[in-house]
Amino acid sequence: MGELGMIIPAGLLFGAFLLKLPALCRNRQDILLGAVCGLLLMASLVFLLAAVPTIAAINRVTGVANVAAPVVYSVLTAFSGACLVLIIIWRGGTTESTRRTSRICVVSYGAVIIALILLFLVGEAPEERLRDFDTHYARTPFIREMIVLYLLAHTAAAVVTAALCWHWSRRVTGELRAGLVLIFIGYLLNLGFDGTKLVAVAARWAGRDWDWLSTQAAPPLAALAAPLIGGGFVLPLVTQRLGIGWRTAVRYRRLGPLASRLTGAAGGGAPGVTIGPWASLELRLIRREAAIHDGIISLRPYFDGTVRDEVHARALALGHSSEEAEILADAAMIAAAGLAHEADPGRTVLAGDGRCVQPSTRADDLVRMSLALRSSPLVHEASRRAALSDV
Repeated sequence: MGELGMIIPAGLLFGAFLLKLPALCRNRQDILLGAVCGLLLMASLVFLLAAVPTIAAINRVTGVANVAAPVVYSVLTAFSGACLVLIIIWRGGTTESTRRTSRICVVSYGAVIIALILLFLVGEAPEERLRDFDTHYARTPFIREMIVLYLLAHTAAAVVTAALCWHWSRRVTGELRAGLVLIFIGYLLNLGFDGTKLVAVAARWAGRDWDWLSTQAAPPLAALAAPLIGGGFVLPLVTQRLGIGWRTAVRYRRLGPLASRLTGAAGGGAPGVTIGPWASLELRLIRREAAIHDGIISLRPYFDGTVRDEVHARALALGHSSEEAEILADAAMIAAAGLAHEADPGRTVLAGDGRCVQPSTRADDLVRMSLALRSSPLVHEASRRAALSDV
Protein backbone atom coordinates (compact mmCIF):
# COMPACT_ATOMS: atom_id res chain seq x y z
CA MET A 1 0.00 0.00 0.00
CA GLY A 2 1.43 3.40 -0.95
CA GLU A 3 2.06 6.12 1.59
CA LEU A 4 -0.94 8.01 0.21
CA GLY A 5 -3.02 5.25 1.78
CA MET A 6 -1.98 6.61 5.18
CA ILE A 7 -1.68 10.31 4.37
CA ILE A 8 -5.11 10.67 2.71
CA PRO A 9 -7.18 9.34 5.64
CA ALA A 10 -4.99 11.31 8.04
CA GLY A 11 -5.71 14.45 6.03
CA LEU A 12 -9.44 13.74 5.82
CA LEU A 13 -9.71 13.17 9.56
CA PHE A 14 -7.64 16.25 10.36
CA GLY A 15 -9.80 18.27 7.95
CA ALA A 16 -12.94 17.09 9.77
CA PHE A 17 -11.29 18.13 13.04
CA LEU A 18 -10.57 21.61 11.65
CA LEU A 19 -14.17 21.94 10.44
CA LYS A 20 -15.50 21.21 13.93
CA LEU A 21 -12.87 23.28 15.76
CA PRO A 22 -14.71 26.65 15.41
CA ALA A 23 -17.86 25.09 16.89
CA LEU A 24 -15.81 23.73 19.79
CA CYS A 25 -14.28 27.15 20.39
CA ARG A 26 -17.78 28.66 20.59
CA ASN A 27 -19.13 25.85 22.78
CA ARG A 28 -16.26 24.80 25.02
CA GLN A 29 -18.68 23.37 27.57
CA ASP A 30 -20.02 20.85 25.04
CA ILE A 31 -18.41 17.62 26.30
CA LEU A 32 -19.68 15.47 23.43
CA LEU A 33 -18.39 17.86 20.78
CA GLY A 34 -15.03 18.05 22.55
CA ALA A 35 -14.80 14.27 22.68
CA VAL A 36 -15.60 13.95 18.98
CA CYS A 37 -12.97 16.55 18.08
CA GLY A 38 -10.44 14.72 20.24
CA LEU A 39 -11.23 11.43 18.50
CA LEU A 40 -10.85 12.97 15.05
CA LEU A 41 -7.48 14.41 16.02
CA MET A 42 -6.37 11.10 17.57
CA ALA A 43 -7.48 9.11 14.51
CA SER A 44 -5.55 11.48 12.26
CA LEU A 45 -2.51 11.01 14.49
CA VAL A 46 -2.80 7.20 14.24
CA PHE A 47 -2.52 7.29 10.45
CA LEU A 48 0.23 9.88 10.53
CA LEU A 49 2.27 7.78 12.95
CA ALA A 50 1.62 4.59 10.96
CA ALA A 51 3.10 6.06 7.77
CA VAL A 52 6.48 4.56 6.93
CA PRO A 53 8.37 7.90 6.85
CA THR A 54 7.02 8.75 10.31
CA ILE A 55 7.97 5.32 11.67
CA ALA A 56 11.49 5.72 10.29
CA ALA A 57 11.76 9.23 11.74
CA ILE A 58 10.67 8.09 15.23
CA ASN A 59 13.20 5.25 15.20
CA ARG A 60 15.94 7.55 13.96
CA VAL A 61 15.27 10.37 16.44
CA THR A 62 15.06 8.06 19.46
CA GLY A 63 17.93 5.87 18.34
CA VAL A 64 15.91 2.74 19.26
CA ALA A 65 15.13 0.27 16.50
CA ASN A 66 11.37 -0.31 16.09
CA VAL A 67 10.38 1.92 19.04
CA ALA A 68 7.72 3.34 16.70
CA ALA A 69 5.85 0.02 16.96
CA PRO A 70 4.72 0.38 20.61
CA VAL A 71 4.06 4.08 19.97
CA VAL A 72 1.67 3.31 17.10
CA TYR A 73 0.12 0.38 18.96
CA SER A 74 -0.45 2.50 22.07
CA VAL A 75 -2.08 5.37 20.17
CA LEU A 76 -4.26 2.91 18.22
CA THR A 77 -5.28 1.19 21.48
CA ALA A 78 -6.08 4.55 23.09
CA PHE A 79 -8.19 5.50 20.08
CA SER A 80 -10.08 2.18 20.23
CA GLY A 81 -10.83 2.64 23.92
CA ALA A 82 -11.82 6.28 23.44
CA CYS A 83 -14.29 5.36 20.68
CA LEU A 84 -15.84 2.72 22.92
CA VAL A 85 -16.13 5.14 25.83
CA LEU A 86 -17.68 7.81 23.64
CA ILE A 87 -20.30 5.41 22.29
CA ILE A 88 -21.14 4.30 25.85
CA ILE A 89 -21.51 7.90 27.07
CA TRP A 90 -23.35 9.01 23.91
CA ARG A 91 -25.82 6.16 24.30
CA GLY A 92 -26.28 6.14 28.08
CA GLY A 93 -25.96 9.77 29.14
CA THR A 94 -24.50 10.52 32.57
CA THR A 95 -25.98 7.73 34.68
CA GLU A 96 -23.88 6.10 37.36
CA SER A 97 -23.88 2.83 35.42
CA THR A 98 -22.55 4.62 32.34
CA ARG A 99 -19.82 6.34 34.33
CA ARG A 100 -18.81 3.05 35.94
CA THR A 101 -18.64 1.25 32.58
CA SER A 102 -16.63 4.11 31.10
CA ARG A 103 -14.14 4.00 33.99
CA ILE A 104 -13.71 0.25 33.48
CA CYS A 105 -12.94 0.83 29.79
CA VAL A 106 -10.44 3.59 30.55
CA VAL A 107 -8.64 1.51 33.18
CA SER A 108 -8.63 -1.61 30.99
CA TYR A 109 -7.23 0.09 27.91
CA GLY A 110 -4.79 2.07 30.03
CA ALA A 111 -3.51 -1.22 31.41
CA VAL A 112 -3.19 -2.62 27.88
CA ILE A 113 -1.07 0.37 26.84
CA ILE A 114 1.22 -0.09 29.86
CA ALA A 115 1.51 -3.79 29.05
CA LEU A 116 2.42 -3.03 25.42
CA ILE A 117 5.26 -0.77 26.52
CA LEU A 118 6.57 -3.25 29.11
CA LEU A 119 6.49 -6.14 26.63
CA PHE A 120 8.50 -4.13 24.12
CA LEU A 121 11.04 -3.20 26.79
CA VAL A 122 11.63 -6.80 27.87
CA GLY A 123 11.57 -8.18 24.32
CA GLU A 124 14.23 -7.92 21.64
CA ALA A 125 13.59 -6.44 18.20
CA PRO A 126 17.00 -5.27 16.97
CA GLU A 127 16.33 -5.36 13.22
CA GLU A 128 14.32 -2.38 12.02
CA ARG A 129 11.18 -3.40 10.12
CA LEU A 130 9.20 -0.50 8.69
CA ARG A 131 6.42 -2.42 6.94
CA ASP A 132 6.26 -5.99 8.22
CA PHE A 133 7.03 -5.66 11.94
CA ASP A 134 3.96 -7.70 12.93
CA THR A 135 4.81 -10.78 10.92
CA HIS A 136 8.62 -10.55 11.12
CA TYR A 137 8.54 -10.67 14.93
CA ALA A 138 5.45 -12.90 15.21
CA ARG A 139 7.49 -15.68 16.88
CA THR A 140 9.80 -13.48 19.01
CA PRO A 141 9.18 -13.85 22.78
CA PHE A 142 7.44 -10.88 24.41
CA ILE A 143 7.27 -9.01 21.09
CA ARG A 144 4.89 -11.75 19.95
CA GLU A 145 2.70 -11.16 22.98
CA MET A 146 2.77 -7.40 22.39
CA ILE A 147 1.55 -7.83 18.81
CA VAL A 148 -1.24 -10.23 19.79
CA LEU A 149 -2.30 -8.04 22.72
CA TYR A 150 -2.77 -4.91 20.61
CA LEU A 151 -4.69 -6.84 17.95
CA LEU A 152 -6.97 -8.49 20.52
CA ALA A 153 -7.60 -5.16 22.29
CA HIS A 154 -8.44 -3.52 18.97
CA THR A 155 -10.68 -6.45 17.99
CA ALA A 156 -12.55 -6.39 21.31
CA ALA A 157 -13.24 -2.67 20.98
CA ALA A 158 -14.39 -3.14 17.39
CA VAL A 159 -16.76 -5.99 18.29
CA VAL A 160 -18.33 -4.20 21.25
CA THR A 161 -18.60 -0.83 19.47
CA ALA A 162 -20.10 -2.38 16.33
CA ALA A 163 -22.64 -4.32 18.42
CA LEU A 164 -23.64 -1.22 20.41
CA CYS A 165 -24.02 0.86 17.25
CA TRP A 166 -26.07 -1.79 15.48
CA HIS A 167 -28.51 -2.34 18.35
CA TRP A 168 -28.82 1.40 18.97
CA SER A 169 -29.36 2.19 15.27
CA ARG A 170 -32.42 -0.07 15.22
CA ARG A 171 -34.14 2.11 17.84
CA VAL A 172 -33.43 5.57 16.38
CA THR A 173 -34.06 7.38 13.09
CA GLY A 174 -32.74 10.24 10.99
CA GLU A 175 -29.19 11.52 11.06
CA LEU A 176 -28.36 9.70 14.31
CA ARG A 177 -29.20 6.36 12.71
CA ALA A 178 -27.19 7.27 9.60
CA GLY A 179 -24.19 8.16 11.77
CA LEU A 180 -24.45 4.91 13.74
CA VAL A 181 -24.65 2.87 10.53
CA LEU A 182 -21.50 4.58 9.23
CA ILE A 183 -19.69 3.77 12.48
CA PHE A 184 -20.95 0.18 12.32
CA ILE A 185 -19.67 -0.28 8.76
CA GLY A 186 -16.36 1.33 9.73
CA TYR A 187 -15.89 -1.12 12.58
CA LEU A 188 -16.77 -4.07 10.36
CA LEU A 189 -13.86 -2.96 8.16
CA ASN A 190 -11.71 -2.68 11.29
CA LEU A 191 -12.61 -6.26 12.14
CA GLY A 192 -11.43 -7.18 8.66
CA PHE A 193 -8.15 -5.36 9.39
CA ASP A 194 -7.72 -7.26 12.67
CA GLY A 195 -8.68 -10.56 11.07
CA THR A 196 -6.17 -10.32 8.23
CA LYS A 197 -3.43 -9.26 10.64
CA LEU A 198 -4.15 -12.16 12.98
CA VAL A 199 -4.27 -14.66 10.12
CA ALA A 200 -0.91 -13.41 8.84
CA VAL A 201 0.61 -13.71 12.32
CA ALA A 202 -0.89 -17.19 12.83
CA ALA A 203 0.51 -18.23 9.45
CA ARG A 204 3.99 -17.29 10.67
CA TRP A 205 3.41 -19.47 13.74
CA ALA A 206 2.55 -22.34 11.37
CA GLY A 207 5.68 -21.75 9.33
CA ARG A 208 3.91 -20.16 6.35
CA ASP A 209 4.52 -16.80 4.72
CA TRP A 210 1.24 -14.95 4.30
CA ASP A 211 2.76 -11.58 5.08
CA TRP A 212 0.90 -9.95 2.18
CA LEU A 213 -2.28 -10.12 4.29
CA SER A 214 -0.65 -7.85 6.87
CA THR A 215 1.27 -5.52 4.56
CA GLN A 216 -1.10 -5.24 1.57
CA ALA A 217 -4.63 -6.37 2.48
CA ALA A 218 -5.03 -4.96 6.01
CA PRO A 219 -3.94 -1.30 5.56
CA PRO A 220 -6.59 -0.44 2.90
CA LEU A 221 -9.31 -1.76 5.22
CA ALA A 222 -8.13 0.58 7.98
CA ALA A 223 -7.86 3.47 5.53
CA LEU A 224 -11.50 2.95 4.50
CA ALA A 225 -12.72 2.44 8.05
CA ALA A 226 -11.32 5.62 9.59
CA PRO A 227 -13.25 8.21 7.49
CA LEU A 228 -16.46 6.21 7.96
CA ILE A 229 -16.05 6.14 11.74
CA GLY A 230 -15.09 9.82 11.87
CA GLY A 231 -17.97 10.74 9.59
CA GLY A 232 -20.37 8.70 11.70
CA PHE A 233 -19.46 10.68 14.81
CA VAL A 234 -19.55 14.04 13.02
CA LEU A 235 -22.73 13.58 10.95
CA PRO A 236 -25.31 13.87 13.78
CA LEU A 237 -23.55 16.92 15.21
CA VAL A 238 -23.31 18.67 11.84
CA THR A 239 -26.90 17.97 10.81
CA GLN A 240 -28.18 18.97 14.23
CA ARG A 241 -26.31 22.26 13.98
CA LEU A 242 -27.54 22.87 10.43
CA GLY A 243 -31.10 22.10 11.54
CA ILE A 244 -30.89 24.56 14.42
CA GLY A 245 -29.39 27.20 12.13
CA TRP A 246 -32.11 26.69 9.52
CA ARG A 247 -34.92 26.89 12.08
CA THR A 248 -33.36 30.02 13.58
CA ALA A 249 -33.10 31.66 10.15
CA VAL A 250 -36.70 30.79 9.25
CA ARG A 251 -38.01 32.10 12.57
CA TYR A 252 -35.98 35.30 12.29
CA ARG A 253 -37.32 35.97 8.79
CA ARG A 254 -40.93 35.18 9.70
CA LEU A 255 -40.85 37.55 12.66
CA GLY A 256 -39.78 40.41 10.37
CA PRO A 257 -43.24 41.93 9.65
CA LEU A 258 -44.21 41.91 13.33
CA ALA A 259 -40.86 43.38 14.35
CA SER A 260 -41.27 46.16 11.78
CA ARG A 261 -44.64 47.12 13.27
CA LEU A 262 -43.44 47.08 16.86
CA THR A 263 -39.83 48.25 17.00
CA GLY A 264 -40.83 51.85 16.29
CA ALA A 265 -43.23 51.81 19.21
CA ALA A 266 -40.50 50.37 21.44
CA GLY A 267 -37.99 53.02 20.42
CA GLY A 268 -35.86 50.56 18.44
CA GLY A 269 -35.95 47.78 20.99
CA ALA A 270 -34.10 47.33 24.24
CA PRO A 271 -32.16 50.54 25.00
CA GLY A 272 -28.42 50.26 25.39
CA VAL A 273 -28.27 46.86 23.66
CA THR A 274 -26.27 46.88 20.43
CA ILE A 275 -25.01 44.09 18.22
CA GLY A 276 -22.22 44.23 15.71
CA PRO A 277 -22.40 43.37 12.01
CA TRP A 278 -20.84 39.95 12.71
CA ALA A 279 -23.30 38.98 15.43
CA SER A 280 -24.63 35.43 15.21
CA LEU A 281 -28.09 34.71 13.89
CA GLU A 282 -29.09 33.37 17.31
CA LEU A 283 -28.19 36.71 18.90
CA ARG A 284 -30.10 38.60 16.20
CA LEU A 285 -33.16 36.45 16.83
CA ILE A 286 -32.98 37.14 20.57
CA ARG A 287 -32.67 40.84 19.80
CA ARG A 288 -35.67 40.75 17.46
CA GLU A 289 -37.84 38.85 19.96
CA ALA A 290 -36.89 41.28 22.74
CA ALA A 291 -37.84 44.23 20.51
CA ILE A 292 -41.22 42.62 19.75
CA HIS A 293 -42.02 42.14 23.44
CA ASP A 294 -40.94 45.71 24.21
CA GLY A 295 -43.15 46.95 21.38
CA ILE A 296 -46.19 45.08 22.68
CA ILE A 297 -45.70 46.67 26.11
CA SER A 298 -45.29 50.14 24.58
CA LEU A 299 -48.45 49.79 22.46
CA ARG A 300 -50.63 48.71 25.38
CA PRO A 301 -52.57 52.04 25.53
CA TYR A 302 -53.35 51.75 21.81
CA PHE A 303 -54.81 48.24 21.79
CA ASP A 304 -58.47 48.52 20.85
CA GLY A 305 -60.65 45.60 21.95
CA THR A 306 -63.33 46.64 19.46
CA VAL A 307 -60.98 46.10 16.51
CA ARG A 308 -60.01 42.74 17.90
CA ASP A 309 -63.61 41.61 18.43
CA GLU A 310 -64.68 42.64 14.93
CA VAL A 311 -61.86 40.81 13.18
CA HIS A 312 -62.36 37.76 15.39
CA ALA A 313 -66.06 37.61 14.47
CA ARG A 314 -65.35 38.07 10.75
CA ALA A 315 -62.66 35.38 10.80
CA LEU A 316 -65.07 32.89 12.38
CA ALA A 317 -67.74 33.80 9.83
CA LEU A 318 -65.26 33.12 7.01
CA GLY A 319 -64.64 29.59 8.32
CA HIS A 320 -61.40 30.04 10.25
CA SER A 321 -60.93 27.95 13.36
CA SER A 322 -61.18 29.57 16.77
CA GLU A 323 -57.38 29.46 17.16
CA GLU A 324 -56.80 31.02 13.74
CA ALA A 325 -59.41 33.71 14.49
CA GLU A 326 -57.54 34.60 17.70
CA ILE A 327 -54.28 35.00 15.80
CA LEU A 328 -55.87 37.16 13.06
CA ALA A 329 -57.65 39.29 15.66
CA ASP A 330 -54.44 39.90 17.60
CA ALA A 331 -52.52 40.73 14.43
CA ALA A 332 -55.21 43.20 13.34
CA MET A 333 -55.22 44.86 16.76
CA ILE A 334 -51.43 45.23 16.63
CA ALA A 335 -51.58 46.70 13.12
CA ALA A 336 -54.23 49.21 14.17
CA ALA A 337 -52.35 50.09 17.36
CA GLY A 338 -49.17 50.72 15.38
CA LEU A 339 -50.97 53.21 13.13
CA ALA A 340 -52.59 54.86 16.13
CA HIS A 341 -49.21 55.23 17.78
CA GLU A 342 -47.81 56.94 14.69
CA ALA A 343 -50.74 59.39 14.67
CA ASP A 344 -50.71 60.07 18.42
CA PRO A 345 -47.39 59.23 20.15
CA GLY A 346 -47.30 59.32 23.92
CA ARG A 347 -50.88 58.24 24.62
CA THR A 348 -51.52 56.99 28.16
CA VAL A 349 -55.32 56.44 28.07
CA LEU A 350 -56.51 53.00 26.96
CA ALA A 351 -58.06 52.93 23.49
CA GLY A 352 -61.61 51.90 22.56
CA ASP A 353 -63.89 51.06 25.45
CA GLY A 354 -61.06 51.15 27.99
CA ARG A 355 -60.63 47.39 28.21
CA CYS A 356 -57.05 46.26 28.90
CA VAL A 357 -56.66 43.77 26.05
CA GLN A 358 -53.38 42.07 25.28
CA PRO A 359 -52.33 39.97 22.30
CA SER A 360 -50.82 36.53 22.85
CA THR A 361 -47.07 36.54 23.46
CA ARG A 362 -46.47 32.83 22.98
CA ALA A 363 -43.47 32.22 20.73
CA ASP A 364 -45.39 30.30 18.06
CA ASP A 365 -48.30 32.76 18.15
CA LEU A 366 -45.93 35.68 17.51
CA VAL A 367 -44.68 33.99 14.35
CA ARG A 368 -48.24 33.31 13.15
CA MET A 369 -49.26 36.91 13.88
CA SER A 370 -46.27 38.13 11.92
CA LEU A 371 -47.27 36.00 8.93
CA ALA A 372 -50.84 37.31 9.21
CA LEU A 373 -49.58 40.91 9.19
CA ARG A 374 -47.85 40.17 5.90
CA SER A 375 -50.53 38.22 4.05
CA SER A 376 -53.98 38.29 5.67
CA PRO A 377 -56.65 40.40 3.86
CA LEU A 378 -58.58 40.71 7.13
CA VAL A 379 -55.61 42.27 8.88
CA HIS A 380 -54.88 44.62 5.96
CA GLU A 381 -58.52 45.74 5.87
CA ALA A 382 -58.52 46.39 9.62
CA SER A 383 -55.35 48.48 9.20
CA ARG A 384 -56.94 50.57 6.45
CA ARG A 385 -60.07 51.21 8.54
CA ALA A 386 -57.92 52.23 11.50
CA ALA A 387 -55.93 54.62 9.33
CA LEU A 388 -59.12 56.22 7.97
CA SER A 389 -60.61 56.60 11.45
CA ASP A 390 -57.49 58.42 12.64
CA VAL A 391 -57.58 60.95 9.82
